[in-house]
Amino acid sequence: MSDFHLEPQDEYNHRPDASSNFNESVYCNAFDRATGVGGWMRLGNRVNEGYAELSVCLYLPDGRIACQFQRPPITRNDRFAAGGLTYEVIEPFKRMRMAYDGELLLLDDPDLLRKPDRLFQSAKRLPGAVRFEQEAASPMHGGEPTGPAVETMYGRDFSLGHFNQHTRVTGLIRVGDSEFRLDGNGWRDHSWGPRYWQSIYWYRLFIANFGGGRGFMLLKIADRTGKARRVGVLLVDGAYEEIVDMDVQTDWSAAQDPVKVRLGLRTARRAEVIEGEVLTLAPLRNRRKVGEETLVSRIAEGWTRFTWNGIAGYGMTEYIERIEAGRLVGYPL
Repeated sequence: MSDFHLEPQDEYNHRPDASSNFNESVYCNAFDRATGVGGWMRLGNRVNEGYAELSVCLYLPDGRIACQFQRPPITRNDRFAAGGLTYEVIEPFKRMRMAYDGELLLLDDPDLLRKPDRLFQSAKRLPGAVRFEQEAASPMHGGEPTGPAVETMYGRDFSLGHFNQHTRVTGLIRVGDSEFRLDGNGWRDHSWGPRYWQSIYWYRLFIANFGGGRGFMLLKIADRTGKARRVGVLLVDGAYEEIVDMDVQTDWSAAQDPVKVRLGLRTARRAEVIEGEVLTLAPLRNRRKVGEETLVSRIAEGWTRFTWNGIAGYGMTEYIERIEAGRLVGYPL
């Protein structure tokens, strides 16, 4: 990608700028190819605010979710390690490890995530452990823009530098006495720069890895005026093809959560239709006070089974949008 610059050193932590909301984050997801069981973990260092954003969200085969969300204190941005969650680069662009050791909240009903106060008061608490051993299954995609006119994937007010990659994954999930071994596929990203979640007006993100050199990362992102960009890649035979167009159709629940999606997209080489069914949804929110105003965003994280040309694969459907006057600004698009 000639518009972006990426070096092996970018796998490691960057020097924070003076922005109060500087963020540097790493994210990994992983799903077993046979059962689909898996989840995602994220650690975002907000060193200028004195804490990290820790998120662990695991989707179990019976529809339950095991999770943890914390803001452990940090004083430096020289590593990714806080609150029991660690991220380690074994070999830049090729091998990395993300691991969590600590308490997990086990939710019989994921709807409890809509009420964080109740969640932390009433959820069952169990010891947990997660290991995602990730190995490159695609080229690198993204980096830092080479000039001021180059638009970043999510916008410059959300992340200045950003790269991502499809991966092969082995590992485990342990929740109390239950253990699930993972032998499958995943995806990871790394971003840095100023970030407020509320900088996103609304977007729809779809990520999946089918194995065998096939997968995708697809994003439709809109601003307050309604103008939308469609960006992303298909992974075909181990190589990325940038999309040039994409349509998104969503079937919604009564709670205005995504239930099914249908994606029509084009690259310079092919036109494809991909369908997805959300198996379990984690309905999350983020709040931030700016002056006297409290800004709120919905972050819906859906474990999804996608079908592409008759082949099934697992991944994530992520819908983010501002909530204004009690309304999801992107719904029903």
